[in-house]
Amino acid sequence: MIYRAATYLAGAVLRGAAPLAGPEARQRMVLDAGPPDVSGGVWLHGASVGELNSARVLASHLAAAVPVLVTANSVTGRAVAQGWGLPARLAPLDVPGAVERFLDAARPALVVTIENEIWPNRAASARRRGIAQAVVGARMSARSAARWARMRGLVAPVLGGLDLLSAQDAATERRLAALGLRPQALAPRTNLKLMGPAAWPPVAPDARRDATWLAASTHEGEDEIVLDAHAALRATRPRLRLILAPRHPRRADAVAALARARGLSLARWRDGPDPDAAVTLIDRLGVMRPAAAAAGLCLVAGSLSDRGGHTPWEPAACGCALLHGPDVSNFAQDFARLAAAGAARAITGATLAAAVGALADDPAAARAMGAAARATLDREAPDPAALTARLLALLGR
Repeated sequence: MIYRAATYLAGAVLRGAAPLAGPEARQRMVLDAGPPDVSGGVWLHGASVGELNSARVLASHLAAAVPVLVTANSVTGRAVAQGWGLPARLAPLDVPGAVERFLDAARPALVVTIENEIWPNRAASARRRGIAQAVVGARMSARSAARWARMRGLVAPVLGGLDLLSAQDAATERRLAALGLRPQALAPRTNLKLMGPAAWPPVAPDARRDATWLAASTHEGEDEIVLDAHAALRATRPRLRLILAPRHPRRADAVAALARARGLSLARWRDGPDPDAAVTLIDRLGVMRPAAAAAGLCLVAGSLSDRGGHTPWEPAACGCALLHGPDVSNFAQDFARLAAAGAARAITGATLAAAVGALADDPAAARAMGAAARATLDREAPDPAALTARLLALLGR
């Protein structure tokens, strides 16, 4: 009651300010033309780019059967979904008026949420209208579960109203059950981050890939480590090339300055790595697939700092040998499977250059690791048809 009252008042204030707000704010308050009517279809929601990219295959399968409307919390996420050719817009803010206006216009029969977006007003409105609700690819750490437990009055009704939840792992299932998820709502586990890459065709190894390595999704503090390693490697391996992809493209100019300070020739990504540059810098989103296809070895970044690492499955799909730093807490089980298959190796900042150099000097070993990475992905990836069938069953189809 307190949450609903507070968000009702917030909605009234935001609506009053709407004439001065920009188009994005009006869209989030559903004070624009509103969403398209997808009566009897699916409202698919993901927070931003990462969540939506992981759900692309699922969205495609659903859209082949029913109308699908995609929402995101960010402009970049909306742009990703628009690129699929599906109707897409910013999600309504979780204030009663915006949620009701959105549902009045869109009239979905099923809400599918990717990963961990919990919105009490949205869930309550869907329950009152008899709209089925599903969460796919849920993941919850012990830290998040403890935080959610302090808000049990908000969280338990949302979880208790779900018709289907597919988690990434058993620990998430246990934590969500303790917070109010009904056992009958549990569906087979799904890691959506494997589904999309598994649909990519394999990439054949070649000599150019053998001489190219990728540092994927680097953060501040990691770029320096990568560039120092590459500068050292180039002293004895002048043909070795680096593709450097910062996690946030807005940092590209700062990263370019770091490369030049180390005497490394640099080019920006166009249609692929520049064969004449020591470093090709990626300054945009949406090119991780061609970047991984151009490299035989990939450092999965976010792991040399305290950010828990990023998904290894996109470079695995392209048959890259995988390196990662000490912190892979976000994908611990994934990296454990890859390591067990001989596809991934743990390194530190101090050993990065030696590890890259050893694999650059032994292309056969790097190719074997890459083949093991792709085989692991093919073995572990969920079946999109089976998950789609479970979701369509909630619509009576």
